[in-house]
Parts: sequence; C-alpha cells; structure tokens
Amino acid sequence: MGGYQRQQVNIILDRLEERPERIIVVSGPRQTGKTTLIRQALGQTSLESVYLSVDDTEPEEPEIPHEHADRRIRQSDIRDNKWLILEWEKARRSAGRSERGFVLVLDEIQKIPQWSETVKGLWDADRATGVNMHVVILGSAPLRMQQGLTESLAGRFELIRVRHWSFMEMVDAFNFDLDRYVYFGGYPGGARLIHDEPRWRDYVRASLVEPVFDQDILALTRIEKPALMKNLFELGCAYSGQILSYNKMLGSLHDAGNTTTLAHYLILLTNAGLITGLEKHAAQPVRRRASSPKLNVLNTALASVHSGYSFREALADRTFWGRMIESAVGAHLYNTGMPDIKLHYWRKSPHEVDFVLVKGRRLIGIEVKSSLIHGSHGGLSAFEKEFSPEKTLLVGGSGIPLAEFLVQPANHWFETG
Repeated sequence: MGGYQRQQVNIILDRLEERPERIIVVSGPRQTGKTTLIRQALGQTSLESVYLSVDDTEPEEPEIPHEHADRRIRQSDIRDNKWLILEWEKARRSAGRSERGFVLVLDEIQKIPQWSETVKGLWDADRATGVNMHVVILGSAPLRMQQGLTESLAGRFELIRVRHWSFMEMVDAFNFDLDRYVYFGGYPGGARLIHDEPRWRDYVRASLVEPVFDQDILALTRIEKPALMKNLFELGCAYSGQILSYNKMLGSLHDAGNTTTLAHYLILLTNAGLITGLEKHAAQPVRRRASSPKLNVLNTALASVHSGYSFREALADRTFWGRMIESAVGAHLYNTGMPDIKLHYWRKSPHEVDFVLVKGRRLIGIEVKSSLIHGSHGGLSAFEKEFSPEKTLLVGGSGIPLAEFLVQPANHWFETG
C-alpha cells in the first residue's frame, strides 16, 4: 500500500484544526485501515499528540514521527479504568503546556472496562474547564463501539465513517483490475495475498470474519444464539444478490428460532459490516418492513471465500459471476451511500429492479447486466410507470460500463442530469 492515503485522513486533519468540541470517533468494519488513517493524520498535523493502543502484542516500532508519543498498553496490565484516568490526566498536562493544543488517541478502546462511562466523565470535565485537547477514539469491534457510544456518549461525539475499500482505492493502492476487485473485494490487508488463494481465504476467515463473531458479537450479552447468527451469515454469503424470505431461511438453518430473531441478527451483521438485507421498495413503510430481504455481502471477498470457487472457476461460471457482479454493485451503493441514501430493491411479479436508491423523496432505479447481450428492460419500465423515478440506470451490458459505475459514489447519480 506504501504511502496511499484515503480521503478520511483529510477529514480528520480538518477536525484537528478546529477547537475540540466533540470527541472524534473513527468507526467502521474490521481491517479497513482505521489505525493507519490515524497514524497518517498524526504524522501530518502540527499538534503534539499521544497514541495509546490497548493490545496484547509486544510494542512495535512507531510509524509516526518522534515528536508524537506512541505507546501500547498490554491488556493484561489493565484491571480497571484507573490507568485511563491517569493517562488522560497526563495528556491534559501536555495540552496545558502546548500553545496550540494536544491530541489524545485511544485505539482498541473497547477493551477497556467501562470505557464509555469513564470517557464521558473525563470529557465533560474537560469541557467545563476548557482544556484544549482533542480526543480520538477507535476500535476494531464496531458493534461494541456502537453500544458504548449510544449508551453513554450521545451528543458528545462526531462520527467519521470508514467503509470498505472501493474499486478505485484498490486500483490505486494495489493495482487491482475489475475482475480481481469483484472476486477479492476491498480488504487492503489481504491484497498482497491474492496470488496464494488458500492463504488469502484463510486470512479472510481468521483475521476478518472469526474476530467479528468471537470478539465482537459474543461480547454482546443479548446474543442468545451466536451459532445461528454465524449460520445466517454463511447463508447470506451463499445467497448474496438474491431475495430470500425469512421463512425460507428458517427452513435452511438449524435451531432457527423465529423470524424476529433472524431479522434482528441481520441488522447486527449489517452494523458489523458483513452482510445486509435490503428492503423491498414500497410506497408504504409498513410494506417495506414486511418484505423479504434481498441479501447482499458488503464486501465481495466474503461471498468468494464461502463459494468454494477459485478465482478462475468463478470467472468460468457465468451464472455465479453474474451474481458476484450484482453483489459488487450492491456493496458499492450501500458503502458509498450510507447514511444519507437508502438502498432498496423492487419486485412486482414478473418484474424486478435490482437496486433502488432513495434520497428523501427522490428515486433512482438500477438494473445490473453481466453480459453484452441485449435483453428486455421490462423491470425498469414497470418501475418507471409505478413510481416516476428521477431516472433509471442500466449498469453493464449495453449500459454504463461496470468499471465506470464503480468509480462514482451513490450520490453522484442524483447530482448528474
């Protein structure tokens, strides 16, 4: 990856130039480069800083300039939150000696006992006394981070979202081509492993998927059936790009509980950045919520790993490859559109539209074609008649080339004529 820098680095730098009014929270799925973003930002800001990472590993060589302190705290040394209070007080003193202010970064913060309550008290005290210190927090367990933020820090933080890597980011950083992006997805940590596919698949499973379940989801006490959630995830990978009713899911899963449980678990898997279930577009919200979900991985690497296909085998199976292309489009629209744009699908037998972008009262219908064969676009025509969308788009085939479409974020299609 070398010196590649994502756009979120500039956003973080802009926030550090402002007065510290809110905690900066860098949040996103595992292995999307959150720590690298922070290190790059600290390396470019003129503010003094301290970077604290709660980790079980031995200290590594710092990747940021020497004027920025970089320390790892072994988790075995943390028995309560007293150390956090002491470190925060040290940072306060440093901020008091600095003319421009200070930056305190807390990485892997979810490993700290009662972290959100402690941070709330310390932050509120700083606001009362006017301490000129930015606080940046991030962690590798998005569900546990979200829980702490909503329970204790509501109104006190600004969220900087880090999504899965886009097609152009993987092209610029790792020289991916389109087919490799569709199959291997957007995980930067695995990009250099793709020429050894068994090793790459093991990396995705062991370093990306298993930690979400073992270290993130299982830490949430409300998860009564973690095995069921893992089975649901695997089902979502196998059926990505397809509409599957909850009743059909119940028939495919062991110890499936009920449809309410599955719907709840699907939301958690979405929040973890793994898979999502798109709602059917309908004029009435109650009809959308009652619809069968269209499953879609949020990074196509997840579907590839669980498919049993090698890269060459996947390319050779045109039906499977068509579903992979559709999944890549769905993941791209979801990752670049949230939270301002909602992503749905539409179906009214015998017609179907693969994706519907919803921004307020504005609609765009999108159909994905994986071949150059000219076919009927009856789904888009039927959708236009029923909803009068702002526009409809054909991606692939005789429409917008897939590589061109994946360059633009979802909002681009609302901005162009």
